[in-house]
Amino acid sequence: MSEHDDKRPEGNGDTRAEQRDGSGESGNGLRKELPQEVSAPAPATQDSPKPEPEAEPEAAPGPEPEPQLTGRQRLVKGLWPPRVSRAQLIVALLLFGLGFGLAVQVASHSDGDSALRGARQEDLVRILDELDDRTQRLEDEKQGLEKQRDELENSSDQAEEARKQTIEKERQLGILAGTVAAQGPGITMTIEDTKGTVEADMLLDAIQELRAAGAEAIQVNGVRVVAGTYLTDSGKGVSVDGNKINAPYRFKVIGKPQDLEPALNIPGGVVQTLEKEQATVTIERSTKIVVDALRAVKRPDYARSSSQ
Repeated sequence: MSEHDDKRPEGNGDTRAEQRDGSGESGNGLRKELPQEVSAPAPATQDSPKPEPEAEPEAAPGPEPEPQLTGRQRLVKGLWPPRVSRAQLIVALLLFGLGFGLAVQVASHSDGDSALRGARQEDLVRILDELDDRTQRLEDEKQGLEKQRDELENSSDQAEEARKQTIEKERQLGILAGTVAAQGPGITMTIEDTKGTVEADMLLDAIQELRAAGAEAIQVNGVRVVAGTYLTDSGKGVSVDGNKINAPYRFKVIGKPQDLEPALNIPGGVVQTLEKEQATVTIERSTKIVVDALRAVKRPDYARSSSQ
């Protein structure tokens, strides 16, 4: 082996060593220049918690959307709080007044009908018959007036016919005014008041009920009852037009007995009211009742006939 050959390996060995050193140094240089290695994430298992997502940047605050309302909630929201205008307030007050008036009217009708609700069937039938009789009387009066009109129009001597009718009318008005005695069918009502509980307003109710039933002439204890008659309490008795009368109170009434007596005996009527006051009422029908108490003719102070 020659010297050249002995030196080549050394040179080569040095060269390789240098290369290795150079490569080591270059490897270290490259390793330093590379970014730091990131370890791969371990595979997720069922027990390991999932990585939380990265939080997104918060959006700028804005108006929150209104919650969805149901139909009932929208209705309540539209009605409350109330928005009342002046016109609506006036209309509400008018409607309230109208409702109150109707309620009062219904209550008054209910009070008036309470007596009839508890009446028996026989009493209701009798009341209906009385109403039918009143209607018939009015119809007869209408026919009589129409007949008089026809007689005046068709009479050859209208002046004589008018004079006769004037005389008859004067008699009728005299009976109503109490200046002429009268007689005819009717009833006699006697009120015994041993307890002294009968008052003037009770007798006045009896007079008004009799007039409504068709009474044409009324006399109470010798005092003629007319349109202007008034009754007042006077001690233990009653005063009629300033004339004091005492119990028993006797009414003489001319009219149709079939109408007068039922009118006094209706449920809640005159007879029941007096009996509640411990008074005794007796009613007798008659074909002839004489009303002979008279009233003096009084000239009106202010009223005059329009024909003068």
